[in-house]
Amino acid sequence: MPQTPREIVLKNMCFAGPSRIGMNFSHIKGKKPRMNDFSFKSIAPKGYTEKRWEDEKFEYYDDVWGNIWYRIKGFSSGGEILTPAIKDWKDLKTYKTPDYDNQTELVRVKKEWADEKGEKFRMFGIHGFIFSASRYLRKMEIYFEDLALEKENIHKLHTLVADTLEKEIDNAVAAGADGIAYCEDWGTQDRTLISPDMFKELFKPYYNRLIKKARQKNLQIEMHSCGYNWALLPDIIETGVNCFQFDQPTIYGMEKLGVFLQERKVCLFSPVDAQKVLPTGDKKLIQQSARDLVRYFYGKNGGFMAKDYPDLHGIGVMEEADRWAYETFLEFCR
Repeated sequence: MPQTPREIVLKNMCFAGPSRIGMNFSHIKGKKPRMNDFSFKSIAPKGYTEKRWEDEKFEYYDDVWGNIWYRIKGFSSGGEILTPAIKDWKDLKTYKTPDYDNQTELVRVKKEWADEKGEKFRMFGIHGFIFSASRYLRKMEIYFEDLALEKENIHKLHTLVADTLEKEIDNAVAAGADGIAYCEDWGTQDRTLISPDMFKELFKPYYNRLIKKARQKNLQIEMHSCGYNWALLPDIIETGVNCFQFDQPTIYGMEKLGVFLQERKVCLFSPVDAQKVLPTGDKKLIQQSARDLVRYFYGKNGGFMAKDYPDLHGIGVMEEADRWAYETFLEFCR
């Protein structure tokens, strides 16, 4: 029997012999639906509704953790922290974490997935992780000082965040998810933002706690991370992460990264490089890069899933470049 989209993804992530690469491409309005093996869901905290407002230049909005963001209107869909939720360490005593004991939302997700009849891989989105949530709660530049100077408070903060994320993992299990996905942007162009020793001391214990729990519940683990993260990859893999979602795979040297991940049975989930390739608008280069991704990361037992980049406008990429990549990846799905 033909493998279902869910089986395709699961077998790629587990190196269990899929019949093709995984695919995750969004629908373009007015165009023929594109191949997508995933169903992504998440649960909003109880009582939370996003607030947005703007002035002449900026758009402002809040997030589930209580931080206030701002972005220049008309540019990327993201932004930067304007006001962190924990401005002073004394705020830790009164800070209220997002309440993910939200049965209404849980029922909604369970019903939506039940209606889909299990054809697609059910991926549950976690709202941040230890590093990403904590750095926003304190604001990036302050948080980096904290890592060096406030280790006692950092552990209190990381424990608070981990307690909240653990409830999200419980929700993923209760909803019937196949995997969880979260974002941790660990790198710059040529190095990680912190040292491996600092990762081992201040982050790895919390990774071990959360990912061990998820893996015990048979959840697959997908971690998004931008930048050059070589120095942290071995420790992150050791915690149980079995799929990396990289938008800049060429920054590592794709052949070298392919060997590294295939040897460790860790899947790559990636678009054609969103920094160095897609923005060139060079059709031949984009097509060749798509084929190289499959060549280096899709081994005899699987290990590769292709996707689009979700904010083409934000990186100055025309729709046709995305189409060239998609059509090339389709060559490996027939």
